[in-house]
Amino acid sequence: MLNAYEQGLKARSGASDLEHLVLTFDNNRLATQLFGQFDEHLAMIEQQLGIDAVARGNMIDIRGSAEAVRRARLALEHLYARLEAGEKIEKGDVDGAIRMALAEDQLPLPTLEKGGRLAMAQIGTRKKAIQARTPTQDAYIRAMDRCQLVFGVGPAGTGKTYLAVAYAAALLERGAVDRIILSRPAVEAGERLGFLPGDMKEKVDPYLRPLYDALYDMIPGEKVERAITSGVIEIAPLAFMRGRTLSNAAVILDEAQNTTSMQMKMFLTRLGENSRMIVTGDPSQIDLPPGQKSGLVEALSILDVVEGVSRIEFTASDVVRHKLVEAIVNAYDEAGRKASEGRRRD
Repeated sequence: MLNAYEQGLKARSGASDLEHLVLTFDNNRLATQLFGQFDEHLAMIEQQLGIDAVARGNMIDIRGSAEAVRRARLALEHLYARLEAGEKIEKGDVDGAIRMALAEDQLPLPTLEKGGRLAMAQIGTRKKAIQARTPTQDAYIRAMDRCQLVFGVGPAGTGKTYLAVAYAAALLERGAVDRIILSRPAVEAGERLGFLPGDMKEKVDPYLRPLYDALYDMIPGEKVERAITSGVIEIAPLAFMRGRTLSNAAVILDEAQNTTSMQMKMFLTRLGENSRMIVTGDPSQIDLPPGQKSGLVEALSILDVVEGVSRIEFTASDVVRHKLVEAIVNAYDEAGRKASEGRRRD
């Protein structure tokens, strides 16, 4: 178990709010994993929280503002608890813990437990456990637990599809649903691919590849293949959903911004007994023909007041890919804002 104690509550270095904290960890091996190779995890915490952190054996000496030191302690305690539970931590997990610690004053219970411990929402599958890395991801996972229909909308790289597939895999593993149905509209992203050879599966697989990738990350490959062959996992273009009632299933519609109004209505009305439906998309990346209204944009407006429907909106700050992706999303958003302002002035 982690022990923590403070040495010299106020450092006498000219800054009245400067604080000095020493954390001691019982397990030297886990402490080494916590700090990272060549203390790379500590370097991330130092840089993002603006503290000084020095590791000495199984101890870490932290100096900085009282607020920054408290957030560093939250992040480190959370990561060490994960290591104690037998989980591995990577740079992305460290970044996630830092993000959540930075937002701790905005987090509701049970994300911030009594006693000040972070307890991010988690999805557990047989292959891996996935924890929320941003407050919005935390809200998204909790919404999937709470609601039968969840919309996850926002830019690329925020984990919308990945978390939805992980949640569906977890439901299937614990027997809460009998099958998983993954779907996407087969719309080309601004390109004309022409005739695609092969049978129907070979024609639509390129459009559905991201869903396969997420599945293989949650479930061992041979089990995915068996489940697809047996129909327990079905991956199909949206057009194949017409006329069906999807009961006892986890149903995901990805890239929903490329649905038409009729397609979206058709899909949403497939929801059957004991099913969960998750709709993901990015309204800023619509590939429909000019003048064609997006079914996702329309549904978000129409269903805004319907009870039992949850809408989670991701922003550029939720991007969990390379840091440059967040900067790219922000740059495009700013360019779009300026263009919109210019049109209004005209």
